[in-house]
Amino acid sequence: QVQLVESGGGLVQAGGSLRLSCTASSSDFLINIAEWYRQAPGKEREMVATIAVASVIIPSVADSVKGRFAISIDSARHTVYLQMDNLKPEDAAVYYCRANVWTRSTGSSYYWGQGTQVTVSS
Repeated sequence: QVQLVESGGGLVQAGGSLRLSCTASSSDFLINIAEWYRQAPGKEREMVATIAVASVIIPSVADSVKGRFAISIDSARHTVYLQMDNLKPEDAAVYYCRANVWTRSTGSSYYWGQGTQVTVSS
């Protein structure tokens, strides 16, 4: 079984920064793809960033956060980061990590973390 644990959320003033972390744990596993989603009250969950881990690491962020958010991965620590700069009140949401993880026992599957709250005050 794979567990994803997010951390790093909190309250920040508009214009501030936060770095979210998502750490995967299991035995004998590899992260293939990792994604960050967010969901604000009354809105649908939306993807904000994704990173593909292969021979070349390919990050991508949504247009709504381009230039402010960046996704990265530390494969040795099995941790994916979302650096969020110049935060705006509209960035406030619960942020979720999702990852496609391969394990020797179960093959490749997607898993979700429990979410971490980001609040931005104006």
